[in-house]
Amino acid sequence: MIKIEADSSKITRVFGTPVMYVHAYAPFGLEGIIIRVEADIRRGIPGIDISGLADGAVREARERVRAAIRNGGFSFPQDRILVNLAPAGIRKDGPELDLPIAFAILAAAGHIPPPEGLMVLGELELSGMIRPVRGVVAATAAGLAHGLRGFIVPRANRAEAEVLAPSCSAAVASLGEAIEALNHWYKSGTFSAPLASPAPAAPSLTPAPAVSDFVERSGAPAAASATTTGSLGDFADVYGQDRYKRALEIAAAGGHNILVFGPPGGGKTLLARRMPTILPDLLPQEALEVRRLYSLAGRTEGAFWQHKEQLSPPFRSPHHGASLEGLLGGGKTVRPGEISLAHLGILFMDEAPEFRSSILKALREPLEDGVITIARAEGSVQLPAEFQLVLAANPCPCGRLGQTTGDGGSLCFCSDDEIHRHWQRLGSALLDRIELRIPVLPAPQSWIGALAAAPDVSRQNDSASVAQRVRVAIEIQRERFGGIRCRRNARMPPTLVAQFCRLSSETARYLESRIAHSGLSNRAIQGVLKVARTIADLEGRSSISADDVAEAVDFRRAGEDPYDVLSVSSQVSVPGMPFK
Repeated sequence: MIKIEADSSKITRVFGTPVMYVHAYAPFGLEGIIIRVEADIRRGIPGIDISGLADGAVREARERVRAAIRNGGFSFPQDRILVNLAPAGIRKDGPELDLPIAFAILAAAGHIPPPEGLMVLGELELSGMIRPVRGVVAATAAGLAHGLRGFIVPRANRAEAEVLAPSCSAAVASLGEAIEALNHWYKSGTFSAPLASPAPAAPSLTPAPAVSDFVERSGAPAAASATTTGSLGDFADVYGQDRYKRALEIAAAGGHNILVFGPPGGGKTLLARRMPTILPDLLPQEALEVRRLYSLAGRTEGAFWQHKEQLSPPFRSPHHGASLEGLLGGGKTVRPGEISLAHLGILFMDEAPEFRSSILKALREPLEDGVITIARAEGSVQLPAEFQLVLAANPCPCGRLGQTTGDGGSLCFCSDDEIHRHWQRLGSALLDRIELRIPVLPAPQSWIGALAAAPDVSRQNDSASVAQRVRVAIEIQRERFGGIRCRRNARMPPTLVAQFCRLSSETARYLESRIAHSGLSNRAIQGVLKVARTIADLEGRSSISADDVAEAVDFRRAGEDPYDVLSVSSQVSVPGMPFK
């Protein structure tokens, strides 16, 4: 342990300067800001002054730091202490500056060596124990880019620090452990083996739910697909709805947006929640992007961080009562919203017309741009939001439109005005960005007899077989877009559509004849071409055929009118009998 000097005037003879600084991090957007926490001790009435636009939680750190230092077994300087948070023009908020402030004060007092080349993160309890903070992945990325060589983080954030800095991070549980790690760093330039090796997980910022809840309710991505596929169910669990399953397969392969609508009990939500079972794991760089966003949001659940090599695409399913800030991101201190937490994954909005119209309208720009820009007085924050939108809706307020009684009478008693007002909540501008629209009805009871005759017929298109076809199609796209900033067919800009969606003259004439009186916009026509390209990829063909175009147009033509659900009354499929 470094010798403690009681007189602050002797500090210059021990460490060279009475002004000490520590590198810390403040979340701001995706990149964040490197904060230099400076401490100066001078004679005067004992107390701590904090400058540099410190907000509530940072100003309150004065008493937390004082108590933590004393309860940690160290003497607190009985002088006037000035703590400056540079750059001073940016507002700082949050408890992650507690430990850096304590380090700066102790270093300025001569109690510990100067933490040179280190970034320090952590919230202090009065006892001196260290609580987890958010944004550790982004902090280590910013620190490495800034030239820092080591990181001291809370023990509960160990997995996050090891994403980018596994060999140069120390995870500590108390102020004493943090100082021990600093002493070792000061002497050898590395951290000691006990601090750098894995330790039992400490409590996270939020309780970790069961794996099935983890994916389906909170929507957070599960770590290893082998662990979660069984808990999510299987496509084969849902009998019938072959056309809906086909649409989900196409959507998963090409990253297309999808709308499914129909009466309750048709399997809309059941199948949508099984969509993660047919998606391949993210690539390492993609997984890093997702983990960085979840770290900024303070999502440190164990299941999400245990598997460093594998990560399934995120699946978010917010309730229709969610706020605009909850969906898009924001707040006093900007945090990622649901659309950013669904980055490179799926945003499933069940009961879509029940969401606020302001939320549905606000989805349009992120769907096009793949980012969300949040404007604040101190600057604009841009967060990634390249998500795949899956909407499920009832066709009318009561939900029974399309269902009939035994004698052919309608079970829906909504008026035409009520039905159209309900559907207009989605908005034509949002619907224009949905490439696949599928009206569904509950499968007829005739499928029970087919099941009795062939009990294994539903396993022919289980999640594993669909996932294999999707994986092959995605590999084709990765090879096609190699070196181009485009991940899936759905993200192709017009220039790439012209390059990769070429049609033969015969197929082009067929497409023109199909859309001649359809009223489709140019965006919608490009969406048809992108879906046709994905269908060809699923079949392993380099060229788009007329059959591919026909299927893409068929998936596009429904959805503008809720009464389209009536068109499937005589077209509901049964297990083993594909839709025609």
